Amino acid sequence: MNIQIYGRSKCFDTKKAQMYFKERKITFQLVDLDRYSLGKRELEICVRAVGLENLINKKSPLYSKLNLDKMRTNEMICDVMIENPKVFATPIVRNGKDVTVGNCPEIWKGWV
Repeated sequence: MNIQIYGRSKCFDTKKAQMYFKERKITFQLVDLDRYSLGKRELEICVRAVGLENLINKKSPLYSKLNLDKMRTNEMICDVMIENPKVFATPIVRNGKDVTVGNCPEIWKGWV
C-alpha cells in the first residue's frame, strides 16, 4: 500500500485523513498543497478516478479569480490547477489508482 495525502496543514479534513492512517499504523506520504502541486501524471490518475469537477475547490477565491468556470477544455483547467495548487479540494488521498477527495474513511477501510 502506497498512500499519498495531498492536502493543507490548516485543513481539518486533511488532519482527519492523517489521523486515520496514523491510528492504523499505515505509512503515508503527505504533500503540502500550499507548497507543492500534483504532477501532470498524478493529476491524470486523479481525474480518471474521481473526475475533474470533484478535484476543484469552487469555494476557493482562486476559482473565480483564475476564471476556471469559463475555461473550455479540461486540459486548460488542469494546466492552471497544476500552477495554482491552492485551488484543489482537499484532502486528495491516493492509493495507486484508487483516489478519494475529502474525508472518506469508509472507502479507506477497504484499502487496508
